[in-house]
Amino acid sequence: VQLQAFGGGFVQPGGSLRLSCGAPGRTFINYHMGWFRQAPGKEREFVAAINRNGVGTTRYADSAKGRFTISKDNAKNTVYLQMNSLKPEDTAGYYCAVTTILWTYVDSANRYSTWGQGTLVTVSS
Repeated sequence: VQLQAFGGGFVQPGGSLRLSCGAPGRTFINYHMGWFRQAPGKEREFVAAINRNGVGTTRYADSAKGRFTISKDNAKNTVYLQMNSLKPEDTAGYYCAVTTILWTYVDSANRYSTWGQGTLVTVSS
């Protein structure tokens, strides 16, 4: 599976971006999908995940709660990350990934088997 992430860019503090991720011709109905980010010199960290259960169960990192929203469109085989009230500390490469592991572990990057190529988000004035 080759995931592709889009939507990164340059935005001022307080601004918004929507990231999208999918794989042409592939469905992710049977996968949990997650977003992670990695800033220069830092480890990859969990941002958000959405459950494959079809009822929209989600999980967020504390840094994302109240500002970011993950969603999934099964008809388009695409997962989204709506990011509002962006801060300079949100600057990072953002990566989408899929996994079939237990929902308990969806915040662990090493539990994901397939990753997208990343899209860069820069928040600066």
